[in-house]
Amino acid sequence: MKTIAKLTSGIAIAGLAALIGHVPAQAGTFVYVSNAEDGDIGVYSVQADGSLKVGEHAKAAKVVMPMAVSPDKRFLYAAARSKPYTVYVYSIDRNTGSLKPLSTSPLAESFPYISLDRTGRYLFGASYSANLISLNAVKPDGSVSPKPLQVIPVGRNAHSIRIDGSNKFVFVPTLGSDEVFQFTFDAEKGRLASNTPAVVLMKPGQGPRHFVTSNDNRFVYLLAELTGTVATFALDSKTGLLTEVSSISGLPPDTKLVPGAPRGPAVPGGPPPRNTDNDIWASDLHLAPNGKFLYVAERTGSTLATFSVDSATGKLAYLGSTVTEKQPRGFAIDPKGKFLVVSGEKSDTISAYRIDEANGGLTLIGKYPAGKDANWVEIVSFD
Repeated sequence: MKTIAKLTSGIAIAGLAALIGHVPAQAGTFVYVSNAEDGDIGVYSVQADGSLKVGEHAKAAKVVMPMAVSPDKRFLYAAARSKPYTVYVYSIDRNTGSLKPLSTSPLAESFPYISLDRTGRYLFGASYSANLISLNAVKPDGSVSPKPLQVIPVGRNAHSIRIDGSNKFVFVPTLGSDEVFQFTFDAEKGRLASNTPAVVLMKPGQGPRHFVTSNDNRFVYLLAELTGTVATFALDSKTGLLTEVSSISGLPPDTKLVPGAPRGPAVPGGPPPRNTDNDIWASDLHLAPNGKFLYVAERTGSTLATFSVDSATGKLAYLGSTVTEKQPRGFAIDPKGKFLVVSGEKSDTISAYRIDEANGGLTLIGKYPAGKDANWVEIVSFD
């Protein structure tokens, strides 16, 4: 009897071990960084303490920069700003974070910014050099239709394009003409139309660049590249129109930086490029998922500024700045609001920070190898 009991026990243990061996790996959180000069996308997995484990690189093309993740987290989209202008589509492995190339499609122009609507059925693009935006359909398999549904001229140097939380209104800041274009969006027809009024005028020399929308869709926070200020706009949920509420500087009080000017390629036979060593050159902004804090990257000083957010009024209060990777072009916050990852165009590393959920403070967790000209950062979590 003892022999039979031991045998039965052994079979049970072996069966349990086999069963455990077939349990799929626990899904986690993954970081993606586009490396413009290398022409690829770095993949990192986030560990329990917020540190990063370096993974594989997915091939794209030179000057791969902006990225976007589908709302269902199945696909990653990356746009290359070198000719032929192309969007690369990858499927995301929810267990390993690895990227599998799915398709490529032509884009209307060189886009420094791409985004998706809330359904994931449409891809928006904004072109700095061609002063236009485009709209492409996205197929159920994640691939992008090669022919744009719309290509619309806007003001000079369109720098971003995003839709609001209702999926009805789209905004486009144009850095060179100090405007924010306002559109309505019909997701059934896949059509953008100018709202009335069509634009919001900013103060001259602001250089509106990137923006984010509050979780409750009541406010839009707009970053000015040339002054480093963040403007708060109230968003009318019925009309989709913006009204400026307040504006605040994202620079340390003792900064020596001065307002910058729009940048572009050198013109043959034109004047020599002016010295920009002391120019304000803000790049990116993001809200913490809890809506209590907003962060802004500035490239010349290589800093991340932290603001507190008044949820009732939308107004911001400057809390302080953290020196980070050299010339930070992009950063992202994980969906739980615990960690922030930033890239630097002039760095050979990326940095991960722990976010203090009480005061928004950033504590460096570690630095990790990056490719050349590290740009855009996306974080996807399956936890």
